[in-house]
Amino acid sequence: MKSIISLVLRYIPRPYLQLVGHWAARGLSIFYIGNKVECPVCNSKYRKFLPYGRNTSSRENALCPSCLSLERHRLMALYMKRKTNFYTANLKVLHVAPEYCFIDRFEQMKNLDYITADIESPLAKVKMDIHQIPFPENTFDVAICNHVMEHVDDYILAMSELHRVLKPGGWALIQSPQDMKYEVTYEDPTITDPKEREIHFLQNDHLRLFGRNYGRELEKGGFKVTEDRFVMDELSKAEVLRYSLPGEEIVYFCQK
Repeated sequence: MKSIISLVLRYIPRPYLQLVGHWAARGLSIFYIGNKVECPVCNSKYRKFLPYGRNTSSRENALCPSCLSLERHRLMALYMKRKTNFYTANLKVLHVAPEYCFIDRFEQMKNLDYITADIESPLAKVKMDIHQIPFPENTFDVAICNHVMEHVDDYILAMSELHRVLKPGGWALIQSPQDMKYEVTYEDPTITDPKEREIHFLQNDHLRLFGRNYGRELEKGGFKVTEDRFVMDELSKAEVLRYSLPGEEIVYFCQK
């Protein structure tokens, strides 16, 4: 199963996967019937989640067959439910590079004025380059932008644009892949070969790999950043296993 998923992720363009991937995953769900793990995004239960990853070292127990949430999405759902006003307050929300597992659910929430945006995703309603967000300053209460900053040419400009369109007092979740062995962000513009980028930056479409300084990089965009060790400090081991969460991921809560 891992080999099949790896081949699909590596060779089928992402826009196509976003349109049809959920049908394939749901077809596989019959083989995962059980009650050992639970998805806090869609509330589905399985004996385990599907593996996920672009190479043979892909992660076990990662992808929810029902909604396609990954570990980071399940973490975000729990964090927003338990530590923010996302599910209770009337909010205008900008979701950049929206994930399939969230779109329908957030669109149905009566308290949200919810806008999706991306430069290429067929799932987003607004076609948008994050370097030049086409909304006035002080427009949104919340911005969600996960696993984008490793792809863009100028991530400080992209962070600044998210900060610009937030209202004073607004907040954002801006997660990115990190390698904690690096003190600072690892970036080398001379590495242009896709195979080399995959070796150095985890994926062939990544331009950098953030290190332990990621919170300080977000601050360069204008944010006040709280590095919240929510999984490590507030969740039980049983919850981490039940929801299959990234056990050492820091949540970067960004405020204007």
